[in-house]
Amino acid sequence: MNERQKLILLESSSRFSPPLGVKLSYGTAGFRADASLLQSTVYRVGILAVLRSLKTQSVIGLMITASHNKVSDNGVKVADPSGGMLCQDWEPFSDALANAPDSLHLVQLIDEFVKKENIPLEGARPAEILLGRDTRPSGVSLLEAAKQGISTIVGAIMIDMGVLTTPQLHWMVRARNKGTGAAEVDYVDQLSSSFRCLMDQIPEESRVDKRSDKLIVDGANGVGGEKLELLKKTMNDLDIEIRNSGKGGVLNEEVGADYVQKEKVVPRGFGASDVGIRCASLDGDADRLIYFSLLSNVKNKVCLVDGDKILSLFAVFIKEQLSLLNKFEGDGQSYKARLGVIQTAYANGASTDYLKRSGLEVVFTPTGVKYLHEKATEYDIGIYFEANGHGTILFSDGFLQWLHSRNNELALTSKGSTQQKAALRLLAVSNLINQAVGDALSGLLLVEAILRHMGWSIHRWNELYHDLPSRQLKVKVVDRTAVITTNAETVVVKPPGIQEAINDETAKYPQGRCFIRPSGTEDVIRVYAEATTQEAADNLANSVAKIVDQFLGFGCSS
Repeated sequence: MNERQKLILLESSSRFSPPLGVKLSYGTAGFRADASLLQSTVYRVGILAVLRSLKTQSVIGLMITASHNKVSDNGVKVADPSGGMLCQDWEPFSDALANAPDSLHLVQLIDEFVKKENIPLEGARPAEILLGRDTRPSGVSLLEAAKQGISTIVGAIMIDMGVLTTPQLHWMVRARNKGTGAAEVDYVDQLSSSFRCLMDQIPEESRVDKRSDKLIVDGANGVGGEKLELLKKTMNDLDIEIRNSGKGGVLNEEVGADYVQKEKVVPRGFGASDVGIRCASLDGDADRLIYFSLLSNVKNKVCLVDGDKILSLFAVFIKEQLSLLNKFEGDGQSYKARLGVIQTAYANGASTDYLKRSGLEVVFTPTGVKYLHEKATEYDIGIYFEANGHGTILFSDGFLQWLHSRNNELALTSKGSTQQKAALRLLAVSNLINQAVGDALSGLLLVEAILRHMGWSIHRWNELYHDLPSRQLKVKVVDRTAVITTNAETVVVKPPGIQEAINDETAKYPQGRCFIRPSGTEDVIRVYAEATTQEAADNLANSVAKIVDQFLGFGCSS
């Protein structure tokens, strides 16, 4: 780094002193905290994004959002060239950058990292950063801090994409690096055209009555409601009513996917007149989606259709289309696409059993979107979802190339055939779903198209299987790192003896399942238990919590 660049960094960063006594850590959600604490961090992440762009010689994204957190919080995250999350290898540098105590330490840290990573500050393609923010009032000043950080690196280019959902920005970064249209209008056009293609292929016998067609969406008083209004204008096939769109309500306050999924209660703005109608909730930045219906006999409670059920719907539909595509064996054209369903141990056991009974390959990863997404890339078609409603579908480049070619052949030899319709549907799904990250808007459109294809109501969909009752607990321990797990966090290998004790306890309960795992952020061990009744799940969780306390609690250290 030359002296001029160092001086620019020193002078600029001196205006963004980090808050005293605050230590931040970059995780799956990026940096998140009370918005008043984030000016310095967002400024520094602006610098980080430029360095990442120079290192990869690609366009990088910077999004200011705190997703489902309360409105007074905010956050910042980086989108890598693929549109996915920041490379894990850069997370330690991100932490060091955010927590550098002053300008001198900051510049020294950047200088050392640039040398270590051989980042070309001069003479290479200039850095290019796409910026976005959600609707939080604090986003305006934080966006300015990000711009200040970006502009400290000589030659860096920034493009403010405006108020966006988080998935939109990730989609734009991916599109920009692929050389395709990356404006919001391109996003809307791609989603609406692929949705219409799916609707055009719906079998006549699957058409449903108008009452079943209606969908009411809770927009969490965030950016998702605003963007869904945009999409709605391009589609005549959807009867959508959007509530909690941000006009008057408070972001994420008793609304949104996170609230409905965790509390299993009706969000604000919904009432008795909505019983029997299909409903959905987005979260604050529209990267999570859940469905629900109101119960007629229990006030304020909902019948939840969570991410596990969304995954099951997608998986069954795609498996059906693959079967139709390869219906006539011996034509020499079939491609045995490998379809994989990826879950974590937190997926309800009933969903896993249903998927396996449906003939699908199910694999598990440790908890976290980064593990799910990475595993999904190993398949021709990889589907992952968490129960909280975050997930997507990934299609391999090789499979898509074959699918395009096969569709072109079928259009010439058997246009309108069952096989060609299946090919068209799969191509439409690959364009509709956001393959960069989980996207509530694209996910919602895909759910709606598949329900119409199947001729299913939300109640029929919810009957695919019945969730086993479950219970989650936290146990405070002396040292969470004493627990080491394997098999996607379902088996404890250390300390010795604890897994055997958990197995013995679990065996007492019909369809019992229980695992423990250390928290990533605090000295607690998380316990998850399932059984055939809520009472049994509660008892199993409590019994295993006592085992954890015996092995690892404060009493065991005396």
